[in-house]
Amino acid sequence: MKTKILLIEDDENISELVKYNLTRAEFSVITAADGEEGLLLATEESPDLILLDWMLPNLSGLEICRRLRRNNSTAHTPILMLTARADEPDRIRGLETGADDYITKPFSPKELVARIQAVLRRVRPALAAEQLRFKDIILDNVSHQVTRAEKPVHLGPTEYRLLRHFMENPGRVFSREQLLDSVWGYDVYVEPRTVDVHIRRLRKAINGDTLPDYIRTVRSAGYALDTTNAI
Repeated sequence: MKTKILLIEDDENISELVKYNLTRAEFSVITAADGEEGLLLATEESPDLILLDWMLPNLSGLEICRRLRRNNSTAHTPILMLTARADEPDRIRGLETGADDYITKPFSPKELVARIQAVLRRVRPALAAEQLRFKDIILDNVSHQVTRAEKPVHLGPTEYRLLRHFMENPGRVFSREQLLDSVWGYDVYVEPRTVDVHIRRLRKAINGDTLPDYIRTVRSAGYALDTTNAI
């Protein structure tokens, strides 16, 4: 499952350059050309990181950053600002508004990729971890093996990706549509109810007949991995 990045940038040439280099670095990239579209995609697509231009049509990058930080679903999403504003007061404003890092134009594509990876390691260490752990569940990103209570768990490819996504974001509630985009891919059409089928398979595989169920169904919202009401 590739790390998903939302690029909010109105300059078409820069947008294409960034998308090309991030795709080569094996990121999944979604683009928006103005602030309003960017805000919508940030909520709908649940990106792992947002690249945000400062000067945008309709809404400035600073205002977008403020709104993202006030929204519960995006409050903790890493934000890296791209801007031609190189003065120290501007950098400080961007960071104080909620950006996790700041890179000025023009920039090296290699540096941008390195900055993104550094932010992800710092803010979302699970994305770079060789092993993910949640209670007695261990998922090994290298061997693609899963154990629970020290016993192997056999998962299909989709169930494995679902579990990994939940373990990278423990406690966060995802709608069926968000899971489809993150696990299946936003360019693949699958019926939302398909998610329910794979959730049932995942539960059966990791819970067996006796272990507590850590996958919580949130009525009218979706699913989350946590210990609330685990039985």
